[in-house]
Amino acid sequence: MSQDRRSTALAAAVLLSILSLGGCVTSTPMDARAEVPGPPKPTAYLPVEDVPPRPEKPAMTADEQSKLKKELAAARARQMPKDKGQLRAPNP
Repeated sequence: MSQDRRSTALAAAVLLSILSLGGCVTSTPMDARAEVPGPPKPTAYLPVEDVPPRPEKPAMTADEQSKLKKELAAARARQMPKDKGQLRAPNP
């Protein structure tokens, strides 16, 4: 009878260890596809490597820039008070 008791205790121990380790088996290779991360979530910031293409022609030509600088200098000179206008000339 002691042999029968030992085999029953051994069978119970093996069964208990199989049941306790059974939870570890389910999270290995069978679920590997379920754990694959999806595509990255969009963020509020643009990617650094995404730069817009350079324009084919400049926004202003050199003539337009010089004309605009002259107009701005003239506007600044008109708005400057008389007493300060004599002390300092506008920078073009």
